[in-house]
Amino acid sequence: MRILGIDPGIGICGFGLIETSSRASARALDYGAVTTMVDAPMSVRLKELYESLKVVFDETKPEVVAIEKLFFSKNITTGIAVAEARGVILLVCEQAGVNVREYTPNEIKKCLTGYGSATKTQMEEMVRVHLGLEKKPKPDDAADALAAAITCGFLYREDDIIEVDKFSNNRGRRK
Repeated sequence: MRILGIDPGIGICGFGLIETSSRASARALDYGAVTTMVDAPMSVRLKELYESLKVVFDETKPEVVAIEKLFFSKNITTGIAVAEARGVILLVCEQAGVNVREYTPNEIKKCLTGYGSATKTQMEEMVRVHLGLEKKPKPDDAADALAAAITCGFLYREDDIIEVDKFSNNRGRRK
């Protein structure tokens, strides 16, 4: 199965594609980050993110997407921008007809390390180990996206997925 992990962000949005044939093995196929212009208006940045993610989806052809759930810590302004980016990401997933699985940062940490408060360094090392990479993936956002994809590979069960088509029935469309 091809799983695309996404670490949402407006300035840097990490992505990582893995392929897994069982819960015990996975390999990285592609990873990186999509960036937007820092000084551009939010509408321009969201459009850039949308267009770049469409290219990522077209090139990677994921079967399922694993995305990190939004977590507010101290900066609500940053959280709002990330929430807007998540909206764009979810729109691209819907348009591609790809099922989405969402995981909290603590769920991802616990799944990869056995410890919900693992450090960034510990997480990057476990991503490297799980995927058999020679070095830790960079940028950090790509490592986070790969961690979400690995988590999905461990936890994914088809009967947990609600088919996208179940909700696509012309509601909200103007005639």
